[in-house]
Amino acid sequence: MMAESSLRERERLTGRKIPTVIQPVSEFYIAEDYHQKYLLQKQGWLLTELDLEPGEDIVESMVAARLNGYTNGYGSKENFLAEKDSLGLSGKVVEYVVKKIEEQRNRA
Repeated sequence: MMAESSLRERERLTGRKIPTVIQPVSEFYIAEDYHQKYLLQKQGWLLTELDLEPGEDIVESMVAARLNGYTNGYGSKENFLAEKDSLGLSGKVVEYVVKKIEEQRNRA
């Protein structure tokens, strides 16, 4: 199970037991629109540049999902640069995302 292996890996990396109980999911609920890609939504100009509107646009957008991760410390600069062309981003967006990745890396 992916959740269990992820938990074991995190425990291995931290060297401590994590008191998390993993249970089977019986129902799944989509979060309200204002929770979707929350950190990306705080970067309004970027949404405008990507021609995305809050709501279903963001929920359904693979590009929004990828950029939400990259701009908030999930993913490496190398991975982003390898993927950027397939995302169809402008040079301005690429520069911004690289800058955000570097900022996140410097905070770590």
